[in-house]
Amino acid sequence: MSDGERHRPFEDRRLLVVSTNYAPEVTGIGPYATQLAEHWAQSGARVRALTGMPHYPSWQLDEAYRSVWRTVEVRGGVGVHRRRHYVPSRQSALRRAAFEASVVATGLLAPPPGRPDAVVSQMPSLAGGVIGARIARRHRVPYIPVVQDLMGAAAAQSGIRGGDRAAALAAAAERYALGRATLVGVIHESFVPRVTALGVDPGRIRTVPNWTHVQGPTADRAATRARLGWDPATPVLLHSGNMGLKQGLEVLVDTARLAPDLRVVLMGDGNQRDALRARAEGLPNVDFLEPAGAGEFTDVLAAADVLAVTQRASVLDMSVPSKLTSYFVSGRPVVASVADEGGTADEVRRSGAGVLVAPEDPAALLETVRKLAADPVAAGELGAGGPAYVARHLSREAGLARFDDLLSEALDGRGSTRR
Repeated sequence: MSDGERHRPFEDRRLLVVSTNYAPEVTGIGPYATQLAEHWAQSGARVRALTGMPHYPSWQLDEAYRSVWRTVEVRGGVGVHRRRHYVPSRQSALRRAAFEASVVATGLLAPPPGRPDAVVSQMPSLAGGVIGARIARRHRVPYIPVVQDLMGAAAAQSGIRGGDRAAALAAAAERYALGRATLVGVIHESFVPRVTALGVDPGRIRTVPNWTHVQGPTADRAATRARLGWDPATPVLLHSGNMGLKQGLEVLVDTARLAPDLRVVLMGDGNQRDALRARAEGLPNVDFLEPAGAGEFTDVLAAADVLAVTQRASVLDMSVPSKLTSYFVSGRPVVASVADEGGTADEVRRSGAGVLVAPEDPAALLETVRKLAADPVAAGELGAGGPAYVARHLSREAGLARFDDLLSEALDGRGSTRR
């Protein structure tokens, strides 16, 4: 293979990336779908993305798109085809089903024109998986779904209202989408048993971990704390990202209630933000921040003393939070209030950059945060494990190379396409 072929392996290939989330969303799976599509466009492929309207994590339509029903944009060399869909401001099984159904309907009624050489979809949403499977089957081309979360397990484990019925329906949709795949990508090996249980041959499953999609911090830490109004003598425990049901963020508010000398910061948005604000009413040591912009995001993370990742005790094998890659690059220690046997706990242990505590236990969380705050040298050494782990395993180059291998394998016919 010549150098040119090596650096442009998908020259003139027509690729379709299906992802309900895409730029300008800056958290969740949107940045991964965007960077993947743009990477392949830079590799010489003709890439189109079929996506929805920006709405995550606030679960409100971006102001710039509120009067838009269908549009085509060009971002980073990718033709981005957006279709309007229902966005529920509050989550229940019925509302989530309506969201997924609307994405499927608009995506299948008006897909991007032309025949792709391969279809890659991000799951969730479930709709993205179903749309990708249908389009690939229609054109008889390789299909690769990438499992970021398992929605059937999510419905059962997250505490959403009507979750049992939703879990059965979601698992059926996942079985449909994954069963028709040439190859299936999963972001963590802990997903493999569940994906296998959905009828996928283990020989068709490939692990393709997420990469760190943000740059490391560059601003002076003390200056950032001063700008944010954080007292240098007050420990700051920060959570960044989606404020949803499965995160179980009540534990952070309850930790703040136990410790008036600790500042708890919830940065981000989501359908549980208002409920968390109500729970934190009267607590002067709980702050709610809007999501930080890309230029300052990791600077804000690095300004905290400890970074928190939380999940309900029932969340085991359906999700590995994408925020972990950003946490690790910030160089601050992570406290994970999660089930010990889940994929999130596995990733924190593997990184060497964090400490595990029992989920939904504010006293245990507070004890660990106090220990880290009392020994800044040890906390700094623990946090330094994050960037080292990123350099070894989670660089953008390594992550995108894994996806190149996955796509090449599917295009070369080494996977067995199901029709």
